[in-house]
Amino acid sequence: MDKISENQKQINHPLKRSILTNMIVIPFIPFLLAIGVSFYYFATTLEQSSTASLKRIVEDHCHMIDSFLMERQSDLELITNTYSFDDIMEGAAIDGIFENLKKRSGAFVDLGLFNSRGIHKRYAGKFQLLKGKEYRNEVWFKKVMQTGYYISDIFSGYRNVPHFIIAVKQGADNDAWVLRATIDTLVFDRLVSKVRIGKTGESYILNSSGISQTERRSGGIGIMEKDPEYIDFPHSLELSPSKNGIETFIKTDPAKDQYLYATTRLKNKEWLLVVRQEKKDAYKALYSAMYITLLIMVVGGAVIIVTAIYMTEHILKRMDTLGMEKESLGNQLIRAVQLAEIGEMAAGFAHEINNPLQIIKGEHLLVETLMKEIAALLPPTSGEDLDEIQDSMDQIKLQVNRCSEITHAILKFGRKNDSKPEVLNPCDIIPEIIHMVEKKAHVEGIDMRMDIAHDTPRFQGDASQFQQVILNLVNNAMDAIAQAHGTSGGLLSVTSEKTDQGDAQINISDNGVGIGSDNIGKIFSPFFTTKPVGKGTGLGLSVCYGIIKNLGGTMTVKSEQGKGTTFVITLPAMV
Repeated sequence: MDKISENQKQINHPLKRSILTNMIVIPFIPFLLAIGVSFYYFATTLEQSSTASLKRIVEDHCHMIDSFLMERQSDLELITNTYSFDDIMEGAAIDGIFENLKKRSGAFVDLGLFNSRGIHKRYAGKFQLLKGKEYRNEVWFKKVMQTGYYISDIFSGYRNVPHFIIAVKQGADNDAWVLRATIDTLVFDRLVSKVRIGKTGESYILNSSGISQTERRSGGIGIMEKDPEYIDFPHSLELSPSKNGIETFIKTDPAKDQYLYATTRLKNKEWLLVVRQEKKDAYKALYSAMYITLLIMVVGGAVIIVTAIYMTEHILKRMDTLGMEKESLGNQLIRAVQLAEIGEMAAGFAHEINNPLQIIKGEHLLVETLMKEIAALLPPTSGEDLDEIQDSMDQIKLQVNRCSEITHAILKFGRKNDSKPEVLNPCDIIPEIIHMVEKKAHVEGIDMRMDIAHDTPRFQGDASQFQQVILNLVNNAMDAIAQAHGTSGGLLSVTSEKTDQGDAQINISDNGVGIGSDNIGKIFSPFFTTKPVGKGTGLGLSVCYGIIKNLGGTMTVKSEQGKGTTFVITLPAMV
């Protein structure tokens, strides 16, 4: 047995590995595909959503800054359209105009009036030293004289303070004059940097040379400092000054931090509005989803592996059980064949024994005849001895008849002839069958009781098959009684009666070990047995059930474990 178990383990080892591999790999493929495809589409959607959100913010911020500059330009154009050069030149008129201008917007720092030669004629503000200076050769003055208005980059100028100006021209040729206002860089810087996106989002402005026009909230570059990253921008102003729309890209800064950038043009495409956010901040939801996906993969993978291991062990145990059952069924089949052969041999033995019994019976009759003749010749005083001889002769006759009945029953039971239905009387056939096992029951200490009602209807069937059913049920009952009570206290009852429907009902009851609720539904299944290996084939009840069913009847069972079992056979009455 140990050798068989060892061989089974050697067989099961590669089988276990194959089953386990298939049960892990096969579910993993669709699982990983589902997770991968879902994550890809989710990540793509989230990236597009984050980029679209950043673009929308850039677009809104660009419109706000452009609106701010255009409003300040419109404020100056309103003054030039309302007042003449001479009106502004009168006394302190420019101071009053400047005060009204500041009421419209606190972004104005000062206001200056220039003639066609670039001479600073009037000034309102805190840098009075600027009045009288000549700006004819300054870039901003040339631009405004050419285009009629101009918004400058941040520069220091005569005051040595970073600032930018908005200037508008009125008139033409020698009658032309210019009104210029300085914009508060702090106000403008707050306007530009007010964008708040997550924790790291910021915005700033670069000119066409990459010089910062506002401070960057995260530091690194100040006003009028060149952005070292500008040269690596995909669409710099130097390379595509006419580029329009919003550009997005990802770039790594010198500190090795990755940023998501969005850029667009403003101020006649001479300035570049830059909005950026750290990639890990911009894609925070994506990274969270990625961690959750990884967690799901780990947990799902663990569940698949644990389930695969459990199912593999369960399958192997089931296979081992089926293997043992198969081996047991094979042994039972061999045992059934052996019993069949023994049955055939028993029938042959019974036939052979029956011949000597017939000779003994004949010799017994001859001896009886001779004893009667001898008794007539002997004196009366020898009668006592003759009586003893006669008793012995009667006993020999009784035992010879009994042996003859037994051999006749064996031959009848083992007969292989085709089934021959006949009308059977329960009052005759049941006692005849019970008589065959009474001696066995008495030896095993079982009280056998029989109550056959005289009104039990006759039924049609094969006598030998019916005998097989009753003997099987009685033998099973005696085995159950022996398990429960040993050699004393057993009770086996065989009764018959007429049912309300007029059918014949035969009850075989015992006070044996009973049948468990788990097994009571299986007892009529082929090869099912609760007996130890070698003591039962599992075919008896299945065959009996089939015989009764072929006779048109039914066989049911009632049992309670520890109290006993009753088999009920119902057969249709013979009309």
